[in-house]
Order: sequence, then C-alpha cells, then structure tokens
Amino acid sequence: MAQFVDWDLAVATAGALGKAGPRASYAEATEVVSELRRLTDEAAGHVADYTGLRSRVAHPPVRVVDRRDWAATNIAGLREVITPLVDRLSGDKRPGPITEAIGSRVTGVQAGIVLAYLSGRVLGQYEVFSADPGQLVLVAPNIVEVERKLQADPRDFRLWVCLHEVTHRTQFTAVPWMRAYFLGEVQAFVDASQGSEHLLERLRRGVATLSDAVKDPESRTSVLDIVQTPAQRAVLDRLTALMTLLEGHAEFVMDGVGPQVIPSVERIRAGFNQRRETGNPLEKAVRRLLGLDVKMRQYAEGRRFVHGVVERVGMDGFNKIFDSPLTLPRLEELGDPDAWVARVHGPAGASPAVG
Repeated sequence: MAQFVDWDLAVATAGALGKAGPRASYAEATEVVSELRRLTDEAAGHVADYTGLRSRVAHPPVRVVDRRDWAATNIAGLREVITPLVDRLSGDKRPGPITEAIGSRVTGVQAGIVLAYLSGRVLGQYEVFSADPGQLVLVAPNIVEVERKLQADPRDFRLWVCLHEVTHRTQFTAVPWMRAYFLGEVQAFVDASQGSEHLLERLRRGVATLSDAVKDPESRTSVLDIVQTPAQRAVLDRLTALMTLLEGHAEFVMDGVGPQVIPSVERIRAGFNQRRETGNPLEKAVRRLLGLDVKMRQYAEGRRFVHGVVERVGMDGFNKIFDSPLTLPRLEELGDPDAWVARVHGPAGASPAVG
C-alpha cells in the first residue's frame, strides 16, 4: 500500500506550528464551551423555523475544539478520503522504500503547515469526510479571538456564528442525499484525471504549493494547477455551484434570523465584513492560493442568488432546490435567479412571491 502522506507527522506538525489561542482562564474557557453548545441548540430552532428544513437523520452533538483538535479532525477526514484514493490509483506500482518514506514525510510536513495556518482562522465547519452524516465543529479560541478584535458582544457574536454553521449542518441532515452527492462529485473529480501517476504527482505538488504560500507571500503558483482535464473542470464547475449555494444560503439565513434574535447584528456584520476584506500581504496571498478569496466571493454571490429566488417564489419555492441533484443551480444560473426559477418551477413561477 503506497504511503502518500505521513499522517502522524502532519498532525504533529500542525500542533507544533499552530499559534496559541487568546489568554483565558480555565473558568472562562469552560464557560465559552458551555455557551457555544447551548447557543448551537438555540440556533438549530431558529434555522428550522426560518428555513422550514428539519433534520431527517440523527446527528451527533456539536464538538467544541481548540486549534490543535481542529487540525487533527481535518487531517483524519483527509486521511479517510486520500488513503483509499492513493491505494486505488497506485495499484501494484509502489515506489522504493526510501522514496516512499521521504516523500510521505515531506508531504506530511507540508500538509501540517497548511492545517496549522488554517487552524488559527476557521471559526467553525461542518466536517463531512470522516463520518456519516458529518460533524459540526466549532473552534472556541478563534471565536473568542475574533469577538475580542471586533469588540462584539460575546453572546451575540457566538450565536451569529452558530447560525451560520448550524445552517450547514441542516443542509446535510435535512437533505439526506447531500453528503453522498458531494462525496460523489469529489470522486468524479478524481476519476476525471487523465492518468494515475500524473494525478498523484499533481496532488503532491498542490500540497507543496499551499505549504510554500504560507511561507512565501510572493508565490504566484496556484492550486488550480492540479485541474488539467476538461472533465475535471466540468466537475469543478458543479462543485463550485454547490458550495456557492450552500455558503450563500447560510449567509442568507444568518442575515434573516439575526435581526430577530441578535441585538447587535448590524455592528457584528459590518465589523466581520471588514475583517474578511482586509489582511496583511501574507494572509492575502495564502487566501488566494487556498481558494479562500473564492470562498469570500461565494458568500456574496450565493446570498444574492438565494435572496433572488426567495423573492420570486418564497422560501417553500426555494426549498425545491434540495429536491434532488437535478434541481441544484447550475454555475451559470447563480447570477440569474430567473433562469433557475424558470427551469425548476416553469415560466409561470418567475413572478414575485406574494406575502
């Protein structure tokens, strides 16, 4: 079995290089964890009432973690995806023991560097790779650090974050086919590669590119170097459309629920938007190479699409988007809500919703 990444070394590297969290006493840290769990339950009720979407499968309770645990969780998820992929692509072809050992350790260090960088910036996520139906994870030190920088009301900011992340959990648990569809598209991306040896080399180069970006803000290479075939680009278009929808939907729900339950939401939104748009040169370079700048555009473009559809056909009409993969928006429809409404609801559905 080919060893592509030394996963244990990746975990150790991420833990060693991850920056320390904000100063907090044991009592303060315990209170943050307890409140985040409580606010996650509160947010779940608000999201269900606002969207009309309710979980159809049981899901585990939220995990509130530190930066080291977040990195370890994501490395475990990547391992679940990448290990069988490498085994399938490599088949009986195996590099020599020295090449394999050195290559896997280099890639392990590089992956750890990337995860260490991200572990200090991610507030939360719905992690779908390592378990079915997935796991909601909140990174407590990052949430506290950002709320302090924004001088936000702690309870308000924490509930605001929970609304976004719980919406993602709802998307994957109220729509039972969503996780399998997403993982299937990831597999389709792999299958669209022109050759196993070339794909493995591009994967390794992609990890190296991200690692270099963390250390060198002047780097001009791109992770899109691993996307080379027309078939891969077609899959990437579908994945981009899906992620833009999911991020935009979460933003729309945050902004729809927020004014009802978060007194300082306008101040939080303004401060958070400014935080997204600014950053030192290193952070800007890494955001670009990691695709985080694309993610920022997805927030805005996706929210405009969701707003446009709800404005035309109401929330129940919008929820037809989750009927099947065939009703998901195409990439070109994200900038044209009328086109999606006409395709899914028919021409008569394109009139503004009443009430």
